[in-house]
Amino acid sequence: MTLQRHWQVYETFRLRFEATANSAAEQENDPRLRGLSVSKRQFERWYGGAVKTRPYPDQCRVLEAMFGVSVVQLLAPAPTASLPAPATAASFVVPPPRPVPALLPSEQAVVLPAGGPSNSETRFDAGTTELERQVAMAARRALRFTAMAEGSSIGPETLGQIHDEVRRLTVAYPKLALPTLLGDLVEVQDLTFRLLEHGRVKPLQARELYLLAGITSGMLAKASHDLGNPSAAMMQARTAFVCANNADHHAMRAWVRSLQSLISYWAGRPAEAADYADLGQAAAGSVRGTTSVWLACLSARAHALLGDGEATRAAIQRAEDARAAVQPDDLDGFGGIMTFPEPRQLYYVAEATVHLGEDAALGESQSEAAVAAYRTASEEEWAFGDEAGAQTDLALARLARGEIEGVAEAVRPVLDLPVEQRNFGITSSAQRVHAALPSGGRRATGVAADLREEIEAFTASPTSVLIR
Repeated sequence: MTLQRHWQVYETFRLRFEATANSAAEQENDPRLRGLSVSKRQFERWYGGAVKTRPYPDQCRVLEAMFGVSVVQLLAPAPTASLPAPATAASFVVPPPRPVPALLPSEQAVVLPAGGPSNSETRFDAGTTELERQVAMAARRALRFTAMAEGSSIGPETLGQIHDEVRRLTVAYPKLALPTLLGDLVEVQDLTFRLLEHGRVKPLQARELYLLAGITSGMLAKASHDLGNPSAAMMQARTAFVCANNADHHAMRAWVRSLQSLISYWAGRPAEAADYADLGQAAAGSVRGTTSVWLACLSARAHALLGDGEATRAAIQRAEDARAAVQPDDLDGFGGIMTFPEPRQLYYVAEATVHLGEDAALGESQSEAAVAAYRTASEEEWAFGDEAGAQTDLALARLARGEIEGVAEAVRPVLDLPVEQRNFGITSSAQRVHAALPSGGRRATGVAADLREEIEAFTASPTSVLIR
């Protein structure tokens, strides 16, 4: 029932519980219920089914008011059901997340609560039934058992299952909110590290396992970035680069340099971002996959922030040339975060043009093209973060042309995103719009003032607030 109502995030559940308690206090004229709350530990016990005794009577009254059923029924074990065909290694389903160590460099243990996208307009449904959750848990348990059962040497079944799981995560990453994926990313990285550290690995198996470890570490670098921690992101990215070196994989080296450029760009270090893009192009060599397009686009964005129009336009041209010469490689074969589709290229080019600021009309038309591309993108090409970036670029372009009403229209879909999807890049993009809005004089009133307040409220609750 908690999943069906999208209350699986502790903060959401707590607010709903408190509101129900206060409402019941008024309706029943019982002051004891006013201000009644629930601790995170108690919520996790209820949600996880680890309940041996009935909650206190007042808690029972609130729970029954929330769900409309008795506490006995609410906390009863889930009914058993016959499973369909057994899950295979290639049929992992996206599970609700479980508490996992956060990616922040701190000695304090940090836990991410369960949760997922609650936006009804999200194009990828992250909700799962209890039966699906059990199947997913069984699949992950099977993966760990296979790795153990094949002994100290890594067998083909283990390697194949890890490959399938990594591919599932690369495809899901651009579409799903981070809390839905983080636990599985940490678990797969830990498994690949343990196999490399303690298993007997043949040379060809080692190269593939290092590649899979590098991809997983790269996704965890992106996860750290999405939580607003560039230091932890760079730490993971350096690990990914070491894995790419050990795999002797040129395209993976270039991909990691691209990721480091992205991290530096959003951390406000455009010169460093340009340097990493240059390093990536040097590492790419004969790489003809879409990473070559990504590198050129990253260079364009970085040089635009530096105000170098000539270098920006040259990089945009290199991106077009690279796109024309693309030959998809094995990284593109993973899909998702490992490939760079055309809508994303349109978004990067629009952002570079908008930030360069030389031609507001061109920036607006390019941003409109990027927004349109994401609205019609295939499931494989769509990414909620990049679509939000294109929307905020359109807002900035319209601001440059003095179209305040158009700004509000452009940024509205971004401000409607749930907390689970308000990653660091999205909130930073919204803050750019906030900074560009007029703050004094007649133009700062009305729509502009309302929009400033909305953006302030939006950026005050990023995805990172879900970490406790």
